[in-house]
Amino acid sequence: MPATSQANSSSDSGRWLGLANAITALRFPLAPLCAWSILNDAPALAAVSFGVAVASDLLDGRVARLRGEVSRLGGLLDHTSDALFVAAGLAALASLGHVPWLLPPLVLLAFIQYALDSRVLAGRQLRTSRIGRLNGIAYFVLLGTPLIRDVLGLSWPAPGLVFALGWLLVASTGISMADRGWAFWLSRRVPASPGG
Repeated sequence: MPATSQANSSSDSGRWLGLANAITALRFPLAPLCAWSILNDAPALAAVSFGVAVASDLLDGRVARLRGEVSRLGGLLDHTSDALFVAAGLAALASLGHVPWLLPPLVLLAFIQYALDSRVLAGRQLRTSRIGRLNGIAYFVLLGTPLIRDVLGLSWPAPGLVFALGWLLVASTGISMADRGWAFWLSRRVPASPGG
């Protein structure tokens, strides 16, 4: 292992209290606040909590790189807070019939598969996939679209379109999970012996 890699892995545990992780951790209390706001017809509070969550997601990685706080724990914390935030918000929307009920649990299952497949708890780096990254962005977009629409009093996009986009995300999440599962299965296959 290169010296820089050893330094990074040995100092991982010392960086978990850094500013970047504190910014990331903001999304944990924002998740139930956003969900509560959606369920209690408080569009301004829902939009503000969503905006703060997005801002923290854009900021935490930059702060981590600038302050030398990049770590495996920070990456896991970032993805966990994202998954919980969007799943909570989408669950609130689903309970009101605005997005398919299948999407929020799929978001959580996809994240769990991602974390387990990456074996991050065993000290490995998180392994992202292109479709998984796109889905992660799309979850935020789908959650934010009706929140911003409602707080601005707009009529577009129509609820039916938002619901249809939710089904597209259900499909793309399923594809992403199948792709990751297939890649994992291929990596676990034992090559056949020459005589057998």
